This record gives sequence, C-alpha cells and structure tokens, in this order.
Amino acid sequence: MVHATRHDEFAAKDFRSVQRYGMKTVREGIRWPLIETVPGQYDFSSALTIMHAAEKTGTQVIWDLLHFGWPDDLDVFSPEFLARFSNLTREFTKVVTSETDGVPFLAPVNEISFLSWAGGDTAYINPFQKKRGHELKRQLVRANIEAIEAIWSVTKKVRIVSPEPVIHIAPDLSMPGDIEAAEGYRLSMFEAWDMISGRLWPELGGDPKYLDIIGVNFYDRNQWIHFGRTLEPSDPQYRPFREILNEVYRRYRRPVFVSETGAEDAARLDWFNYISSEVFAAIEQGVPMEGICLYPILNHPGWDNDRHCYNGLLDYAGDLGDRQVYKPLAQALLKVNEKLQRNLYESDDISLSGQRG
Repeated sequence: MVHATRHDEFAAKDFRSVQRYGMKTVREGIRWPLIETVPGQYDFSSALTIMHAAEKTGTQVIWDLLHFGWPDDLDVFSPEFLARFSNLTREFTKVVTSETDGVPFLAPVNEISFLSWAGGDTAYINPFQKKRGHELKRQLVRANIEAIEAIWSVTKKVRIVSPEPVIHIAPDLSMPGDIEAAEGYRLSMFEAWDMISGRLWPELGGDPKYLDIIGVNFYDRNQWIHFGRTLEPSDPQYRPFREILNEVYRRYRRPVFVSETGAEDAARLDWFNYISSEVFAAIEQGVPMEGICLYPILNHPGWDNDRHCYNGLLDYAGDLGDRQVYKPLAQALLKVNEKLQRNLYESDDISLSGQRG
C-alpha cells in the first residue's frame, strides 16, 4: 500500500502537505517482509527512506513494527516467530535511536484483536486460518511483550503504543438471552489489552508496565446489532463514542488517542466532525485524549479489488508528487486541530497531535 500510493517516493512532500493543516505527527509502518528477506539479515532502507523524510521535515513518527505482515518463511504460531520478531524489534530500535532525535514511539503489534479475528477466525488475511483466533491472539500478545523487552534492552527512553479496535454490540431484543451474549462479545474488545497488562491469561507474561499509551481504532462500522445490521449514530441503540473512550480510560488509566478513524467518499466530513465532537466531549469528562489520527491520509487502491478509494485527505500523486486535496475535510481539519490543540491534556511526556501517513 505504501508503494501503491507512492508515499515511499514522495514522503517528504507528503509530510509537508499535512503540516499545512497543523499535523506534525504521523503513523507509519515498517515492512518486515522487505527488511528481512534472509533470516537474521536486516535491510532497513525502506524504513530509512520514511525516517529521513520525517527528520528532514520535522515530523514525529509513531512506528508500527508489525502491521499484518511477516516474512513468508515464518509460521506465526511457531516459537521461531517470537524470536525473529524480537530480534527485528531490537535491531529497528537501534536504528531509530541512532538515526533520529527525540523519544521513539513504537507500536510493536498493531491491532492484535483484528489480526487474530481476520487471520485466525475468518481466513480473510494472513495466516488465513479458521477457529484459531484465540490461539493467534495469545501468540501475538507473547510477541508484543517480548518485543517490548527487546526494545527496552536498547533504550528505556521510549513510549509504547498499543492500538486496538473498539466496538459496541447491541443485543437483538427479539432473541431470548441475547443481552448477556452480546455483552460477552462486546467485552472481548478488551482481551488484548487485558492480556498485555496481565489481567487475563497472566501465564503469557503480561504486566501493567507493558501498557503505556492506548490507541483506539474506531470506524463507522464498529457498532452493530448482535449478528445483525450495522448501527448508525442516529440509531437509539448506538453508543456515543465518548462513552467508549471514557470506559477504556477508566479501565486502564492510561493516556488515550484515537489511533485510526475515517470514512469514505462524502461521509468523510460528517464522520470526522462526529468523531472530533465526541473527543472534545470526552476531554470535558476528564479523559486525557492526546489526539486524533485520521486513516488514511492518502487515497489508495482497495484491499480487495484495487478500486480507487476516496477516503483520505490527499489523492493519488502526480509525477512530481503533487496531490489533490479534499477541501471539505481539509477545512474541517484546520478548525478541529486548532480547537484540539487548545484542549489537549497537558503532558510533558507525550505529543500526539497528528495523523497517519
């Protein structure tokens, strides 16, 4: 996707473009299959291209170290996977600390819950398995914990980010007993964070020290009737996003930011306005919200069919890297970012004010 959008080719120009709208923080992912084509040998040039562009433009990066991809020779369920990923994170931490200034922000495993479901239960993405979701989730939690230890072996001056999707599932009131079933499913959104922090399955090695910054991923399809239709914000059973943010914060007492959110086509503007208004409401309720990350910034080819997805701020790049701006969203971003900067929870340790590249 990075290559398809030509972001690797025009990273510096992309960073300067988003800075026009007040965004100086981005999320990026290293691409493990490109980095370790031979076991134990690392070529970080693909990441360094983005890293140097960020340094050149004064852009802060939150790095995903595993975002759904690993080398083809690896079995994700094997002990070797844990060792190889731990080594990768250690080596990348050495690179990022030597090549950049400031405190690194690293997300060892992005969306453990989604990857476990999509790759372990529905066979939608790699590793294309069914009925192995819980097994995959436990393995990814182990990988996340061992990666953090590998990072800390290089430097303790680092912030660890744990991005996970949040959901709401309303019961089908026509089904007897569905209230309890829907609530049990809803609570599963906490499993990855609970495992990382040692609340659940403590034999995995979890501990509260591994849960630092919480990233909340939330889209317009993240609420539904149990085994039924998607809920819209106007639906009486729809749960306000502010309540979800509040519940996450009260459960873990960690800094929170919206680590992914967005919509497609004309819905981009209304959805962003809804999310931003809910974030402001959460701040007023005492939730230390650190920012909103819009996904994506760049329009891109669709995952399933390569269609031109109009869901970003910037469109496909021309030969010189110029991208057309979606003006309605751009204007909303300027207004919201100005207000958000005035209302951000004050902290000397965190700066999370931007968007994902």
